[in-house]
Amino acid sequence: MKQLTILNQPTACCDPSSGCCDTTLPVAIIGSGPIGLAAAAHLTAHQLPFFIVEKGELAANVQSWAHVRLFSPWQYNIDAAAQALLQQTSWVAPDPDVLPTGKALVEDYLAPLAALFSDKLYTHHEVIAITRQRMDRMKSTKRDSQVFQLFVQTPTGLKTMKASAVIDATGTWGQPNPAASHGVLLPAEQALAPRIDYHIPNIAANETTYANQAIAVIGGGHSAIQSILQLVALKERYPQTTITWVLRKKRVEDALGGGAQDELAARGELGLQMAQLIQQQTIEVVTDFMVESLYNDSEGITLKDGKKKLRGFDRLIVNTGSRPKFEMHQELRYEADAITEAVPALAGLIDPNLHSCGTVEAHGEKELRQPEPHFYIVGAKSYGRAPTFLMATGYEQVRSVVAYLAGDFEAAAAVQLTLPQTGVCNSGAGGCC
Repeated sequence: MKQLTILNQPTACCDPSSGCCDTTLPVAIIGSGPIGLAAAAHLTAHQLPFFIVEKGELAANVQSWAHVRLFSPWQYNIDAAAQALLQQTSWVAPDPDVLPTGKALVEDYLAPLAALFSDKLYTHHEVIAITRQRMDRMKSTKRDSQVFQLFVQTPTGLKTMKASAVIDATGTWGQPNPAASHGVLLPAEQALAPRIDYHIPNIAANETTYANQAIAVIGGGHSAIQSILQLVALKERYPQTTITWVLRKKRVEDALGGGAQDELAARGELGLQMAQLIQQQTIEVVTDFMVESLYNDSEGITLKDGKKKLRGFDRLIVNTGSRPKFEMHQELRYEADAITEAVPALAGLIDPNLHSCGTVEAHGEKELRQPEPHFYIVGAKSYGRAPTFLMATGYEQVRSVVAYLAGDFEAAAAVQLTLPQTGVCNSGAGGCC
């Protein structure tokens, strides 16, 4: 496993000796999902001003997978600072052992939490660019003393918002990877967009779209497995439905996870269910297939890998992961790992080319530092294209970052992150250890 590499950075934003920013200005949080709202809770605890900007509705990304049940129970999905704030209200904490859906996550946790910040939360406000005031990324002289300026598209037009620091918690969910293994969304795939789902579809609510159809699910992660399990439930009512699981992996076992050894029982159960379905031949599995191109012909959608072809599909479900977008950062000095597009110091811990255990060394503000002081990429976006992120990781990230901005350097450095083991290392399923 690679060692962490840490970028240099001056002292905290609140330290008057640093001359780094106007601390009367708020911290800007971009994104109102679980990690963005957790950052708001920690800023509230430290009595630091802030505002939150969200390009859609509250927790818009989470709402797009409202029908999906998480494999991590509530105990891993509620931030400690957020819980402390909510406990001062009439909020009733969910059962820590229950697995919430995305809908429950919003209704039972994020919406009550956001209500505490209603005067600081701006929905339908999309950040299109961030700069240092009067400076592009090329200018260095007294750069740290200039405040951040956010250009924000609002329902009434473009406006600017100033901030002392910026926490980007926008995630990656809205930017899915294409079906093609080379990672490029080519026109032929774009033309098939009406017949492709790039996230976990709500099959139960749209049965007629999938019933008795020939469907290929492309991808080797938990999202693909959840999509397949929905299709299997549909197949029980509509037996002419055919399901083909298309994997880049050479062995299907490498996609099944740690099974009974996974410390998140529901996550392990996904793989166990898949193993049973494969044994029963309920689904067809195609391994070692790299989608080079795809197109529609008289037989339906065809997937091509060199000379190999898979033909006759009516629909595709493409669960090949997501990727971050950095357009709004172009005038800031930020770095992303060349392979994973993660925060550079995290790349060696999460690069799936190196390992697949899913466990991550404790990390916080120091590892998340960017060349642009007081600008942080947190949450799933900090992992770039890597797939192993859990909410608990993001909660610890923002706890540390906010402590640093508040000048509590000891708390910022005392990073503790205990994640449930996936069991992959001990299962023989392609583990890293």
